[in-house]
Order: sequence, then C-alpha cells, then structure tokens
Amino acid sequence: MTTTDDRDVTGGVPRRALLPLLPMAGHTAGRRSPVTCHLRCGDACAQPVPNVSGNEYFRDVASAALSRRAVLAGGLVAGAAVVVGSVVADAPPAAAHDRGWGLRRGGLPFRPIAPVPAATDAVTVPAGYRWAPLVRWGDPLLSHRDAFDPATMTPDVAERLFGYNCDYVDLLEDPSGRTAVLVANHEYTNEGIMFPPAATPEELDRQRRVAMAAHGMSVVALHRRRAGRPWQHQVGARVNRRVTATTPCTFDGPAAGSALLRTVADPAGTTPLGTLNNCAGGTTPWGTVLSGEENVNQYFRARGTAEEKRYGFADKETARGWEHVDPRFDARTPGYENEVNRFGWVVELDPQDPTAPPVKHTALGRFKHEGANVIVGRSGHVAAYMGDDERFDYVYKFVSTERYRPGARHRARNKQLLAAGSLYVARFHGDSPVAEITGTGALPSDGAFDGTGEWLPLVVDGTSQVPGFSTEQVLVHTRLAADTVGATKMDRPEDVEPNPVTGRVYVACTNNTDRGAAGKEGPTEPNPRTQNRHGHVVEITEAGDDVRATTFGWSILLLAGDPATTSGTYFAGFPPEKVSPISCPDNVAFDSEGTLWISTDGQPGTIGYGDGLFKVPLTGRERGRVQQFLSVPTGAETCGPVVRDRDGMVYVAVQHPGEDGVWGAQQSFFPDYVAPGALEGGRWGGPRPSVVQVWRD
Repeated sequence: MTTTDDRDVTGGVPRRALLPLLPMAGHTAGRRSPVTCHLRCGDACAQPVPNVSGNEYFRDVASAALSRRAVLAGGLVAGAAVVVGSVVADAPPAAAHDRGWGLRRGGLPFRPIAPVPAATDAVTVPAGYRWAPLVRWGDPLLSHRDAFDPATMTPDVAERLFGYNCDYVDLLEDPSGRTAVLVANHEYTNEGIMFPPAATPEELDRQRRVAMAAHGMSVVALHRRRAGRPWQHQVGARVNRRVTATTPCTFDGPAAGSALLRTVADPAGTTPLGTLNNCAGGTTPWGTVLSGEENVNQYFRARGTAEEKRYGFADKETARGWEHVDPRFDARTPGYENEVNRFGWVVELDPQDPTAPPVKHTALGRFKHEGANVIVGRSGHVAAYMGDDERFDYVYKFVSTERYRPGARHRARNKQLLAAGSLYVARFHGDSPVAEITGTGALPSDGAFDGTGEWLPLVVDGTSQVPGFSTEQVLVHTRLAADTVGATKMDRPEDVEPNPVTGRVYVACTNNTDRGAAGKEGPTEPNPRTQNRHGHVVEITEAGDDVRATTFGWSILLLAGDPATTSGTYFAGFPPEKVSPISCPDNVAFDSEGTLWISTDGQPGTIGYGDGLFKVPLTGRERGRVQQFLSVPTGAETCGPVVRDRDGMVYVAVQHPGEDGVWGAQQSFFPDYVAPGALEGGRWGGPRPSVVQVWRD
C-alpha cells in the first residue's frame, strides 16, 4: 500500500496511512471491491496476463490420438477411488473425518435461502439453523494475557493471536466429537481497516511487521459439550500454534537444496522463512493439512527477469512496503535474488506436533496454488490435484511414487508421500465442432460441453520430461515447463478437489473476463464463454477410476450465473428457473454422501448478491440443482467450507468483511456488532475476519 499523508489530525501532524492506490478502481463490475483486487492478488486483472505462451488451440493438438469412447468407457463409471476405511484408520484421534457419532444419516436438510443483497452486513442461514463465530481475528491462542487492541498491537502479540483473513479451514475431530483441532489459513491483510493511520515512519514499520505476523496459518484446539453442538476455542492448549511470514520452514523433494532456492541467509537452500498468501488447502489421509501459497508476487520487488514476469513479479516498489523492513523482499538485494523462488509452494503442516516445521513440497511444483487435495487410489498411490489461480493457467496432478499404508504406525512414513512422485499438467480435448463453441454458453449439438483429456508429464519419478528443463527447473519454474508441453489454458482454475465417495474430480473455474478479448484466446469447449464473468465447474473422471491414469473424461457441470439475468447458464440439465443464482465458484467441498458444496467469491460484482455457500447434488433427478445455504456479510467472500452433515454442522471462513472501509469509517461490524470503534470485553466495533459455525436448532 502506498504511504499517504492525512493532515486532519490534532496539531496538523502528518499521519501516514497504509492506504492503497487502486488500479482496479473503475474497472470492477457492480459492487466488486477494487480493494480486494489490490490486497489479495496485487491487481492481477489490471496487469498483463503472465501466460504469453502460444499454446496450440486445444482442438488442433493430437486429439485424434485419444479415443473418447475408450476413455469414457473406462472413466465415467463411478468407482471407489478412495480407500475410505483406511483413511479413517490411519488418522490420529483428532483427524477422524465426519464420523457421525450415530447422530443421524447424512443430508443436512434445509430450505434454500433467498439471494441476499450485497450490502447486507449479516450472516444469513436457513430457518432452523443458528450461527456464531468460532474464532475471530485477534482472539488469543496462547495466553489470555494477550489482549486484542488493533490500535496498539505489536508484532510479538500478533504472532500469538488468530491471524487475519482466514481462508482454508478444517476441523480434525476426535472419535467422541467433543474435542478437535481447527487449522486455518490467513491469506492477506488489509492494513487500512486494521490500524489507524501511522503518525511516524517507525509506527508505519510496526504496522507492516504486525501484518507479516497476521499472515500464515493458525492451529487452535476446540472443545464442546457434545457432538452436534457449537464449539469453543481453547486458549493455551498444547497444540495451539501460529505460523507467520517469518516462521522457519523446510523444503523437501527433488528441488530442495537447489541453487535456485539458495540465498545468503540460507546457503543450503533448505530452510525458507515463512509462508505467504495462504489460500485454500486440503487435509491428507494421514491427518496433516496442506496450504497453497498463491499470489506471492505482490510481496516482492523483483529484478524483472523473464522467469519472474511469468509469475507476475515486477521491478517496482510494492504496495505493502515489506522490502523496507526486511531486505529479503527485494530481489535486487545481493544474496536474495532467489527469495522469490522460495514462495509459491504447497505447504504441509502437522497440527498434532507444534514443534514440527512446515514443509514446502517441491515435488508438487511452484505456481499460484489455490490449494492441494489428496485422494488415495485403489492401488494405494496418492494423488494431489491442484489449480493455478490465474487467467489462462493450468490444472495439475501429482501422483506419489510410494504407496499409502493404513494404520497410525505408518503415519511418519505417509508424511513422506508428497516428497517423491510424478507431476502432470492437464490438456483438455473437446468433442464438438469448433463452429458450435460460439462463446455464448449455448450448448453444442450433442447437448454437452465435454470430451477427453490427457495428463502431460512434467516430472516422472523425479526425472524431467520437458526438453531443455532440468528437474529442478521444472519444479521451480513450473509454469514455463507447462507452457512448453502445451497445457490447456483455463479460466482461473481455483479449487480442484476429488469427491471422496466417487473419486471424480471437480475444478472450480472462478471467471476470466479476458477470454476472447483482443489478442487473447477465445472460447474453447472446456472454457466455452467469452468474457466469462460468472465462471464454471468442470467434472473430471480418471480413466479406469485410477489416480495413476494419464487420460480422463470431462464435462462441464455448471455454467454459473443468475438465469433470470444471465444468458448461457447451464446446471447439468436441471431447469435453470429452479436453481439459486450462483456466480464465481471458488472453493468446493463434499458432505458424507458425496454431494458437492460450492463457496463463491465475487457475486456482489456480477449478480449483485452477497457471496455464499451452495449445495449441488451430483446424481439423479436433482443433479445440478443449486441451492443456497448461507450468505456472508457485506464486502466478504465465503471461504474454506466444511460440511459435517451427520453432525448437523457447517463451517465457513468469512474473509475480508467490510473490505472497502477505512479506519474511521468502517463498512462492516461483523461479527461483534458493537458501537463503531468500541473495544470492550474482547469485542470491537469494526470488521473481524472469522471462522463461523452453523448448527441445527
């Protein structure tokens, strides 16, 4: 953020505020906040698209080499791709997922809520349900003595409090359902509403360091009276932990120790400091949590190399100004040229061991990771599915070399599964004539946007498959390697998650208004709309229901939008007039029955409604029937959905409420709803990003 002077203070003393210049101001649609664009992703849509590769138009590549009939015959049969029993058996007590505790069958019955106007500063849930914050920005984790006061917070205190702008969330419950561990990501900060304007350069630097401490991840112990009831977080528990922008981590995998990862502070190239812009994630069958480092380019002043530009780094002063308090955030500083390469990874955290360093897995490649979601195949190999959240970037898959072993005694070994394996990037082939993909969303003559695909190898068992790239180069400069092999450019593939019941994989493509713009790729069958404001969801089925497969079938499940105002919507054939309007799918989750749940990011700017959480059945006559479950407060997006239907509970992260406000004129008072600016009893009159729990009355 750019430092500005505010002279409307006592005595006319200049005060410095971390107030942003907003390149996206005037370019966002509807109520979409240019502040969100600036702070979360560094105004990515105002910058040139990093992918300038001339990948072949996907129908012109060797689609004839694949037989759609052969792939679909083996791939579109719903199969048991997950060893569900083994997953539960291997997890430690706090990592058992959705046990149910004999409460009820799955399903989570509710009457869909009506769309909520975007200006509403409230959490809206269905009749028969209640909500409450579970943990808020600034809640103490290690000691009750750590008081929350935004105006005077220090970096030391911030490192002991729940961080800002929570995103990925999971609750790892014990078998009784009365204790659990919550893990949450903290994607970015908004200093303009977190702090008052700084009076001195020293105060400004303190706020920057507080912001660094508010990034990263939190681990929080929970307890409750009985299953099916709301939780309370437990201050001072053994497992409670904060991971910040300065926490020592470790690299593993083939690129660990590479010359591309070494700095003057870490000449071995094995111990990066901190994790940044942690977006979505995933929970492994062995009870650890994966976190995706996404828009890390905005934190660094870079040198302007071609490799840096492909990742969106630029040789200019950053808006956050961290390079002024820590030289490693300026890649022009001698010895820190490679610091930019030490971010953009999937990070694995063991919530049961507060002494274990977070692990950055180089085998999974480096790009703008939305997250990573792991499934155990019938062969015992594990696959991690990942999306690169950028316009015209790619979908990836990692397959482990070793096999998963069930049982708690194998947990340490299973924690090594993501260190060695094979990395692939997806190429999609459509089966309709080019002329039938009009860019309007109108279905082709066969009645579906669908086809086949192949996983193009980048690294196989630790060996590069990309001409001209070493293994280390593929893994550190993964985007460039994927460009070289000709992957399919997608419309911001964010969450990519396998269904734990069927094994099918769901890709949330949030949007891409550059699709079909001058000089940009036009509509393709897996991305069939020009100026794709509303996004879509792709369903992938691995050939033979095998996570090791190198071919797959695919179809578009949803073309999002409000059917009442948007042309070209599609809901898997379900009557559009009977669905809840939905736009900008971001994260996905599944309940115990394998039903899809989608959280959104951007509806205020596209259809004028608050972002929310939506249920989407995948089978039978209800397939494609979108039903809205909840809506979040003004300015916020819905993140990290967790649906425990057998427990009657739903959890979401409410990120960036009141994003467009300023310190003296806040626009949201979620979740405390006390007088503006008041600080009393741990409550505050301003917005506090929080994890929210919803339960049945």
